[in-house]
Amino acid sequence: MKASCQCGQLTASAPEGAQATVVLCHCRDCRKRSGAPFGAMAYYPAEAVVFHGPMRDFTRPTDSGNSYTTGFCPTCGTSLKGQASRLPQIAGVALGCIDEGTIPAPTRSVYEQDKAEWIDLMGDMAHHPRGRDS
Repeated sequence: MKASCQCGQLTASAPEGAQATVVLCHCRDCRKRSGAPFGAMAYYPAEAVVFHGPMRDFTRPTDSGNSYTTGFCPTCGTSLKGQASRLPQIAGVALGCIDEGTIPAPTRSVYEQDKAEWIDLMGDMAHHPRGRDS
């Protein structure tokens, strides 16, 4: 997997065969982070993902009292990385930033109580009305 920001200065990579879990999150914070009706992150084992280039962090509290950090390019503003404090063993890569490799299908949808009414989620995935510390 190879991913990049809009200007190409911030990149992420994971070796072939690294397994990702894709989570769609409908919470207000993820909608604002992504600029879309939901956020979509591919979570890989943290040791498998390598980030290169300048990155700034923004950390926010979660409903559970933990925190979630978004890593973004300071030049173009693209949100590329996601990291939940309660799950340091995984690192998220924004699904829309993946340039090469398979874009995996979502396996879980969270904060569905905030989901836009017109979104019809297809496929076989777990659905959670409340969050999972997105």
